[in-house]
Formats: sequence, C-alpha cells, structure tokens
Amino acid sequence: MFDLIQKSLTEAEKTLQAFLNNHNNLESIDKIADLISETFERDNKVIIFGNGGSMCDAMHFAEELTGHFRQNRKALPAIALSDPSFITCVANDFGFEEIFARGVEAFAQAGDIVVGISTSGNSLNVINGLQKARNLDCFTVALLGGNGGKIAGTCDFELIVPSFATDRVQEIHTMIIHILIENIEYRLFASR
Repeated sequence: MFDLIQKSLTEAEKTLQAFLNNHNNLESIDKIADLISETFERDNKVIIFGNGGSMCDAMHFAEELTGHFRQNRKALPAIALSDPSFITCVANDFGFEEIFARGVEAFAQAGDIVVGISTSGNSLNVINGLQKARNLDCFTVALLGGNGGKIAGTCDFELIVPSFATDRVQEIHTMIIHILIENIEYRLFASR
C-alpha cells in the first residue's frame, strides 16, 4: 500500500515539475492575476465553468473570490455557472453542449473575464462557452490538461498542465487557482 502512496505522490511531484519547467506558465499566471485584478478595478466580473471535478474547481475559485482567501477584504464579483436548475433547464431545452454558452450570454458583458476549466480541452460545452465569451468581447482564460485539446490556441490565456491523468491535472488546477487568488488579493489589498 505504501508503494501506491509513494507512486501517487511521485506522479504529482513530476506533474508539478513539468508544469514549472515551462517558464511561460509562470508568466501567464502573473499576467492572468494582473488581468483579473484590473477587471475587478473596472467593476467587471469573472465567470467560471467546467464539468464534474472542473465544475467543483470553478465553484471553489468563485467562492474564494466572493468570500475570502487569506485576507479579510471586500467580496469580489465572481460567478460559477453551477446552478442545477439552470443547467438541467438549458440541457433539456437546448442541449448539454449549450449550458455554458447560455450562462455566459445571460451574465457576461464586454470586459468581463470568462474562465473555462477542462482537463481534456475537448468538452464541447466549455468550447461553446468560451466562444460565446469571445463573441461578447470578454477576455478568455482556460485551465487545461494534456495537450490542451481543441481549446488550445483559442483563448487570451491558457494554462496547460502536461498530463493526461485527470487527477494530476486537477491537483495543479487547484494550485493555480490558489496562486491566482493570493496574487489578486496582494495586488488589490496589500497596501490597505
């Protein structure tokens, strides 16, 4: 059993190291944190979505922004497209592939940031949600895994975790989310 535990931790360490070895990832995290901070300063918002565990990550991201992370500070406007009645209504009436596009259409305005999370980069509903965001002149950010799938190359910023193991990708996505929020809080509230 200890061998399995050691194997899992070693895989996680290797995945993190592979992500860190691409210096562009660190630069992108810094630029995304700047962009989100500037978005909040303009009174725009962040809209986040994904499927399954990625939806949980979207909810976590929104919760840390609207609640607090490390600092007791004002709430920041963020929405995770995760309401079950909305999702089932749109899935039933328009198709599951349209759930995030409809949510973006309902809540986004030009200048907002829309974040799509997909471990494969191939989820059609995430692809459609990000496309709708671009059509509405929103900034787009994608947290992806593997080779980035079909989403790769379509967003303003993309962070691709170089692994096809969903759990390892999600672990790094959680780290990215925490690092982004820590940097956003620092940029917006450190001197206050």
